[in-house]
Amino acid sequence: MAQFPKFKLENQNGDIVTNEDLTGQTVIYFYPKDNTPGCTTQACDIRDNIEEFNALDVKVYGVSGDSKESHQKFIEKKDLNFDLLVDENNELAAEADVIGDKNVFGKKVRGIVRTTFIVDENNEILKRFDKVSPKKHVEQVLEFLKEG
Repeated sequence: MAQFPKFKLENQNGDIVTNEDLTGQTVIYFYPKDNTPGCTTQACDIRDNIEEFNALDVKVYGVSGDSKESHQKFIEKKDLNFDLLVDENNELAAEADVIGDKNVFGKKVRGIVRTTFIVDENNEILKRFDKVSPKKHVEQVLEFLKEG
């Protein structure tokens, strides 16, 4: 099985999170930007379903290139109940192979393509969801976790 890249990132509070913190199954989702419509839909859907993730003993981390301060504002504004990790230079995103070309308002740009990983305690990727739809994301992930 493929391994998730090694990482050491700060969360919104400045606490360091690494692969060693991945105990059991973990959902790591990459999203383009705090407080944008799709990313907000996705984050709020996770927030509203966090009890289901908790019941399955699954941690959830969101990852974007935004700053710690941006993550803090996003969490406060939307009352998010999970950690967001700071990948300001998109190093982890590049290593996880989630950087690509996409259309943003008709312009071709390069950036994070919405992608979700389910990783186990051995850092093995159990599932990778590419080009995730913000509205169907949580449903797909929970379905996979419950089948596993």
